[in-house]
Parts: sequence; structure tokens; C-alpha cells
Amino acid sequence: MTLPNDNGRHRARRDFERKIAARQQRKVKARQEGERSAWFGLGMFGLVGWSVAVPALIGVAIGFWIDERWPSRFSWTLMLLVLGVAVGCLNAWWWVQRESRED
Repeated sequence: MTLPNDNGRHRARRDFERKIAARQQRKVKARQEGERSAWFGLGMFGLVGWSVAVPALIGVAIGFWIDERWPSRFSWTLMLLVLGVAVGCLNAWWWVQRESRED
């Protein structure tokens, strides 16, 4: 006869064993690949920087063009700069999350 809590304990134990096995596989894979060089870190740093800078510059260029064509009391350049930085930050976050999932 099994108690109702026994099933939950077995499930929790299996989940714990899966997590441990996944961590072990990541460690083995990291040892096989070796350490990443400083060039990889610089490349990632550059990728994150460009992923923020490019949308911000595109936003500034489009905003400047709109401000030149249709002047108004609102600065489209400033608004699209902020939007570009926000999009760039989301893009950078996505790249960092993607890379950290592989680790």
C-alpha cells in the first residue's frame, strides 16, 4: 500500500534527478569545448553593443527625417531614439538569454 505523498515524493525525486543530470551534461560539454577565449567575450560584448546602437541610430535617422519634413512641437528624433534604445535593449537581452541557455 502506498501513501498519497509517496507519489509526490517520487515525482520530486525524478525531477531532481533530471536537473542534476542536465547540469552534469552541461559540465561535460563545457569541458569538451574548453574555455572560451577573450575574443569570444569581446565578440559578445560587441554584439550586444551593436544590437543596441543600430536600432537607436535608425530611430534617430528616421526621427530626424520626419522632423525635417513635417515640423511639429514634438521631437520625433527624441521619441524614436528612445524607442530605438528600447528595441535595442530587448534585442541585447534576447542575445544574452540565448547565449546563457547554451551554457
